[in-house]
Amino acid sequence: MEPTSSLNRGKRKNKSSLITGSEIQSQSGGASFITTDSEKSLVSRQASQVGQIELRTYVFLDSLQPQLAAYMGTVSRGFLPIPGDSCLWMEVSPGMAIHRVTDIALKASNVRLGQMIVEREFGSFALYHKDQSTVLHSGDVVLDAIGSEINQRTQPSTSWTEIIRAITPDHSVLINRQNRSGSMIQAGMSMFILETEPAGYVLKAANEAEKASNITVVDVKAVGAFGRLTLAGKEGDVEEAAAASINAIEQISNY
Repeated sequence: MEPTSSLNRGKRKNKSSLITGSEIQSQSGGASFITTDSEKSLVSRQASQVGQIELRTYVFLDSLQPQLAAYMGTVSRGFLPIPGDSCLWMEVSPGMAIHRVTDIALKASNVRLGQMIVEREFGSFALYHKDQSTVLHSGDVVLDAIGSEINQRTQPSTSWTEIIRAITPDHSVLINRQNRSGSMIQAGMSMFILETEPAGYVLKAANEAEKASNITVVDVKAVGAFGRLTLAGKEGDVEEAAAASINAIEQISNY
């Protein structure tokens, strides 16, 4: 006599076939899939959690500029970017959800993971690939998975922007001691500083500034409650870079 599980002895739902404690559920197309009893609640919980993920920042960089790529490489714990790579920076809430989002993105294409930061409230990652469509595809798959769109991301706001002209030696030395990942600022240079919320948008500002002008990238902080960008150079170059940075943020806001 064949052994009978406790589930087999119970009432079958919709007269569906049962195999060793698993129910075969039919989809509209006629295809069937098997889900064990313990997996049902797990899959349901995971789908519910994915649906609760909030998209805070979605920043696509078509071509990483040399200084920004080098800066991101100094703080990267994953694969290093090279100039010309396209990059996707995404930030979600809650912070732990970044693991699920990262898993979805990496399985969608052959992008490389450069950074993944897990904070209590926010989580973010940086994906790289030389092919723009590859990076964009992973981004599209993530958006579809969490039921979001680019226009649903948190819109950036500029918290602070300023140009300081002909910086003093004492000031430049202290800045250089505090920021060791980027290039050094020299006394007499002008300095542009920008602060945004959410943080990740400073990457777009930095990349567009480097495209527009001959400046030095001193510091780019894209993690935390606020993003901070520090650029330096000749006065005219800094003014041009500042205009490009602010314009980049405004374009995102108007998207």
